[in-house]
Amino acid sequence: MKAKFFSIAIISLLFISCKKEKSIVVTTDEYHAAIDNVTQIMIHDIFSPPVASRIFVYPNIAAYEIMAQNSKMYISLQNQLNGLDSIPKLDSKSAVNQPLAALVAHMELSKQLVFSEEIVDKFRDSLYQKWTDENEEEFTVSKEYGLKVAERIKKWMAKDNYKETRTMSKFSVYANQPGRWQPTPPAYMDAVEPHWGEIRTLVLDSAAQFKPIPAFAFSLDKKSPFFKEVQEVYDISKEMVKKGDNSEEIKIAQFWDCNPYVSVSQGHMMFAKKKITPGAHWIGIVKIASKKSNADFAKTVFAYTKTSIGIFEGFISCWDQKFKSNVVRPETVINQNIDENWKPLLQTPPFPEYTSGHSVVSTCSAIVLTSVFGDNFSYTDDTELQFGLPKRNFGSFNAAAQEAAMSRLYGGIHYRAAIVNGIDHGKTIGNFIVEKLKMIKK
Repeated sequence: MKAKFFSIAIISLLFISCKKEKSIVVTTDEYHAAIDNVTQIMIHDIFSPPVASRIFVYPNIAAYEIMAQNSKMYISLQNQLNGLDSIPKLDSKSAVNQPLAALVAHMELSKQLVFSEEIVDKFRDSLYQKWTDENEEEFTVSKEYGLKVAERIKKWMAKDNYKETRTMSKFSVYANQPGRWQPTPPAYMDAVEPHWGEIRTLVLDSAAQFKPIPAFAFSLDKKSPFFKEVQEVYDISKEMVKKGDNSEEIKIAQFWDCNPYVSVSQGHMMFAKKKITPGAHWIGIVKIASKKSNADFAKTVFAYTKTSIGIFEGFISCWDQKFKSNVVRPETVINQNIDENWKPLLQTPPFPEYTSGHSVVSTCSAIVLTSVFGDNFSYTDDTELQFGLPKRNFGSFNAAAQEAAMSRLYGGIHYRAAIVNGIDHGKTIGNFIVEKLKMIKK
């Protein structure tokens, strides 16, 4: 009898031992969930599109650098991104679980970049408990390495001039300068991030490395190129109204609105309707493409990282141009010279018009995503379901980017030149990133 119990005890100990030695499996769904969590925090905290791009890029870079360590496929971004010259090395014989360390680093940096840190903590702690229960020893060593990489990226991140731009002067508006940007209704907000062009780029030499052709000169002459474009915005909006809510142009404009702060006035009360930013929409498309293609953990991190770099660079270059060209929005010109009661379908964002940020960032993102998943990658975009908007189908990333760009004309917030030249601007940036960054071993 004693021998029987002794045998059962031995078997139980062996079972427990084997269970403890089992490696933790970190899934792509957990990485997607971490990014979704940050996106929801950004909606809650109301980050502007440029700042949101910064929140996405650094955590993804940290995760990617961990996955690139000793990889047979992926190449580190050290000495490829401006100022990133070292990452704590990972010994090839290390017991570190790289996906786990990557997600630890991602969550740690995300917490540093948002206001609602407690939401990151709640998500992180649930994973930490799960991993501890599965294999405490592996979790501990992996967490330690992930935090070490996060600390290195944090120090590099701190030198990107973001902190300095927080105390720079507001953008000056002069009412006696026709053609220059003016705050627009209903909130008449100050211009958002006027110094974003001074943020350190990652791949570009500088914010001004690639410039679009100049905007049309301001003119109220009805035969001038500028005024013809003003008239086009007005005429298209009128045609859309005639078609009614079933207008395809209205559906496109609403789907790609992506305004993180829409001011709503009701009597004496004003409140905000919160949405994702343009960059967040494209980050959502990364998730869709990764899941559809059954990308493994490393490729998923690679796709998010490369795309977030494109979004980040696109915003820096576009914002640099916006505040140099300082072009007035259609709403201002139309109200003052054509129809004082006219309102655009979409609320005009609070920054200068030229070029279109959607056009630049969407085109750049599409080119980067095409380099990862291939051309003619068809997918269904359900990113806007949470805001009550239906899914839309696209035959390629480039087709989606083209629609996103044109949505700004239908929305009444951009002239055609800002869209067409913004697309070209985005292509130049996207192609440069794809050609310059070496992330895959051949």
